[in-house]
Amino acid sequence: MLRLSALDIEDLAVISAHMQDAVLLAGDMSYDRRRKQFVLLANRFAWDEAQAPQRRRTGLHFDRVLAVKTLNMGGLEKDEVLSLLSVTFAEIDAPGGEVLLSFSGGVTVRLIVECLECQIADLGPAWGARSTPQHPTDGEDPL
Repeated sequence: MLRLSALDIEDLAVISAHMQDAVLLAGDMSYDRRRKQFVLLANRFAWDEAQAPQRRRTGLHFDRVLAVKTLNMGGLEKDEVLSLLSVTFAEIDAPGGEVLLSFSGGVTVRLIVECLECQIADLGPAWGARSTPQHPTDGEDPL
């Protein structure tokens, strides 16, 4: 069971690698303005389990979130499946900045944060995945 936190760009790169190809429903993301917290629940592909393809239910949350902006989410239903591609941070006004959650289909969630504070935690046992996500190599056509 994985539990990680990130307070800088290098830590976030590790979390991004573990969350790559996580799938979630569009409705499994929420922002609590009062608590300044953004949370999502996803089924992450367990890249750290080399023996057999597995997925785990995982919570990802960011603290000290001042605002949330989205791109290409306007027409999505709450039960539409998204695949998380990456999580990145750009420092704008140190220590604050923007966290970008990039999903397949051009969907992006941008978090304006006071500073980078992120945690992920697996929430239960793993289950067998049908397949291992594939990524095209440089120059290879993904279709």
